[in-house]
Amino acid sequence: MILEQDIVTQLIEIVKNAHRAILKVYEVENLDVNYKTDDSPLTAADRAANAVICQGLERLPQVYPIVSEENKEVAYEVRKNYAYYWLVDPLDGTKEFIRRNGEFTVNIALVKQGTPVFGIVGVPVSGEIFWAANGEGAWKMDASGKKTAIQAAAFQMEDAGLTVVASRSHLNEATAAWLDKLNEPLRLPRGSSLKLLALATGEAHLYPRLAPTMEWDIAAAQIILEEAGGKVCRADDGQALVYNKPDMTNPSFVAYGRLSE
Repeated sequence: MILEQDIVTQLIEIVKNAHRAILKVYEVENLDVNYKTDDSPLTAADRAANAVICQGLERLPQVYPIVSEENKEVAYEVRKNYAYYWLVDPLDGTKEFIRRNGEFTVNIALVKQGTPVFGIVGVPVSGEIFWAANGEGAWKMDASGKKTAIQAAAFQMEDAGLTVVASRSHLNEATAAWLDKLNEPLRLPRGSSLKLLALATGEAHLYPRLAPTMEWDIAAAQIILEEAGGKVCRADDGQALVYNKPDMTNPSFVAYGRLSE
């Protein structure tokens, strides 16, 4: 077992607390939006959720280093020695948050030697929480606390009408060309790591991401998708993604539901 059940329960509570911190800001009429050096938006909700998550992780019985989008960057010379560490995106989908469409998430992954082995993703607006651990399946809890197993949908690439999830914020020429190779695909717009969760729950079949993302954007949802029967591969050579790289930018990738060869 990657994490004891009582630790998972505590992680669920940490995510719920992050939900509360985010929604407190979300309900404010006029959002205060700042911008980072890469022009990506930053709100008080990002900062508040990050504080809640980091404080919660530091109180767990087993303490690991934390790498978060909103923390000071950890030099590769330091983090390359991490056997385990938490990888956190306290508010994935800040643009969706600003647009108030509800499609933003809280993401916490446990990474072991370059691979996510546990992930938990919360959806503040719906109250849903998804999680998975290596070899232990993927799970969803609704706002009432009901827990159910989730599974990706089976398909073949030649099938007609495959549902392809796409970003609301990013759809470039390379992605459009990739879609043209499919047989009458259906597009499902979705923001943040909800795109990978749509595959994990069987709502969609494919997610091509032929544009930059960061490791913390997808780590938690990736292990959830994999435990639901799907996979995430590099777009260029089909190999697995590697985490804790010197540059934490992901290569282009394609995520699949339960693909039948």
